[in-house]
Amino acid sequence: MIRIVAIEREYGSGGGEIAQLLATHLGWRLWDQSLTEEIAKLAECPKAVVQLREERTDPLYYRLFKSFLRGSYEGSLNAHKLKLVDSESILKMTERVVQKVAKDGNSVIVGRGSQQFLRNNGDTLRVFLYAPREAKVRRLLARGKSQNEAEQLVDSVDRERADFIDKYFHHAWPQRDIYHLMVNTAIGDAAVVQMILDLAQQLNATSQ
Repeated sequence: MIRIVAIEREYGSGGGEIAQLLATHLGWRLWDQSLTEEIAKLAECPKAVVQLREERTDPLYYRLFKSFLRGSYEGSLNAHKLKLVDSESILKMTERVVQKVAKDGNSVIVGRGSQQFLRNNGDTLRVFLYAPREAKVRRLLARGKSQNEAEQLVDSVDRERADFIDKYFHHAWPQRDIYHLMVNTAIGDAAVVQMILDLAQQLNATSQ
């Protein structure tokens, strides 16, 4: 029985909007920004700090700085006080939250590595959403982005997500064999939601 839908998405493909429509239709909880908020509580830091680190690798200068700090604390009685909110620590907290959400069920989770954390969960439907570059740019323009900003975001955010999956999960992004469904969102948000619902219904029927 499908109790979780994990949605991974290309930036600008409408993953957030489609996840919201799906959660509303199912009457399930949406874990998108609320997931970030939950991680921020665990990290005891502002939500904005988590947003800068999730689904990204730390830049080189930060990794060097972190290594320097940890080296400085090595052998110190205060070593346990060193608390860095970096991509690695955010990832560990994200896994804790995602696993708890999956245990509770009836949730739609957007990104944050959830498809990897739940890859062996039989009650999780894993979906990847993509779109042509021009369609993604148009969607961002409709959100108020400038042409230049939209194009830069479409190119850069997906590179960051690919680097994140490669570094922490050692897979190419998207890892096609992990998904039950990959959909081009240019067909329309409503059509995508219906495809996900239809597949969930079919999987539920075959599991009975």
